[in-house]
Amino acid sequence: MPRTVLHWFRRDLRLTDNPALHQASQAAEQVVPVYVLSDWKQHHGWTGPNRQQFLCGCLESLAKNLEVLGSRLILRCGSAEKELEKLARETQTEAIYFNRDYDPYGRAMEARVQEMCRRLGIECHSHQDRVLHEPDAVLTGSGQPYRVFTPYSKNWINLPKAAAQGRITSLGPPADEKIQSHALPTLAHWKLPACTAEIPPSGERAARARLTHFINSGILKAYGQERDIPAGQTTSHLSQDLRFGLLSIREIYQRCMEAGQGAAKGSVQTYVKELAWREFYLAILWHYPQVFEQEFAPDWIGLPWPGTEDDFQRWATGTTGFPIVDAGMRQLLGTGVMHNRLRMITAMFLTKDLHCDWRMGESFFMQHLVDGENASNNGGWQWSAGTGADAAPYFRIQNPWLQSRRFDPDGTYIKQWVPELKAVPAALLHEPPKPGLPLAKGYPLPMVDHHTERDRCLAIFAKHKGERR
Repeated sequence: MPRTVLHWFRRDLRLTDNPALHQASQAAEQVVPVYVLSDWKQHHGWTGPNRQQFLCGCLESLAKNLEVLGSRLILRCGSAEKELEKLARETQTEAIYFNRDYDPYGRAMEARVQEMCRRLGIECHSHQDRVLHEPDAVLTGSGQPYRVFTPYSKNWINLPKAAAQGRITSLGPPADEKIQSHALPTLAHWKLPACTAEIPPSGERAARARLTHFINSGILKAYGQERDIPAGQTTSHLSQDLRFGLLSIREIYQRCMEAGQGAAKGSVQTYVKELAWREFYLAILWHYPQVFEQEFAPDWIGLPWPGTEDDFQRWATGTTGFPIVDAGMRQLLGTGVMHNRLRMITAMFLTKDLHCDWRMGESFFMQHLVDGENASNNGGWQWSAGTGADAAPYFRIQNPWLQSRRFDPDGTYIKQWVPELKAVPAALLHEPPKPGLPLAKGYPLPMVDHHTERDRCLAIFAKHKGERR
């Protein structure tokens, strides 16, 4: 039995049902847990204070949980393969264990770590963790990746699912005190401004409490009927916990299926389908990594987006004059969270009504969302823009006024996030105001006419498609 091995924490910041950590604990007398902090400073196109503050809390929680086991979290900073090599030499480790990632950046880093292990002559063990089924496990009958969700999901649902494992109880003695470790990070580590959003509580314990609440409070049971209602809690609120691996996908699936009897069965099936969507977008990114750079659907590669920076800023600050759009954006700015229905509404408004490039919105969401997951975020933005895998056809353009009336008829959500409109009768929130008459003092008039911009959008798409033939 190897005496010492490393477990490289990545998006698996928990002790319960952690495959790589479990295997490491079975294979060695001592497991040295390590997390490698990124070393960028001040600005990053894919993250910001909200998500990094959540990460800081997760690492603090993980460190405390490891101390309870008699272990110690080692924090390093920089390139993962270089820092892991240093630590491997310092601890004379005989193996490195980690759970696999599926985006291009994570895969490239894994390849460098594996090469480093070969060079040092130590074992390298990677494990499946983030998904119930890895991208190459869900393929068409001819062995090709799916490009459409429905056949993918039917295959995905019918595949056997691995059971969740228990909680780690021992990792052996802590790393020698001579092994240096960075202090737990704060936002100052990345030279980021303070997080002003009221983000969810972080750490494994908080995540487990959210899962229990989702299942036991009746939210799961009503999920099929109420999930599109943005007011109150009608969804799981577990997306950030999946993003950082505070909960395992196996445990979420297992506990939901155990609860899905009788009247709850349909709602559980609806929720599980959302888990399949997550893995569908991870598979798209795995098989088609170019989606970060260009439109997924060949017909729309190079589609022009004539929206302006001023238009984008009105959207980004929640001052469009469309109450449902502004409410969604202000929820994001205030909490680092946005209801999924509102993600669709706001994304389609930016791309179809304001004609701004979906990549601008994709980056903005990633910089503000606590649960920002690049595969799902890219998939959602391309779906809304009409350019992605299984996307809404380009001629399907949501009317924000009708979306508002359908999903927030009493204006509860709008009035929560756009306080200027609290005294406005609900019926007036779901239709354009009379010309020149704002809905309330201090609230802007709609910046565009939806019907005019819808026609303009259709013309842009039709012209581009015609030119590509």
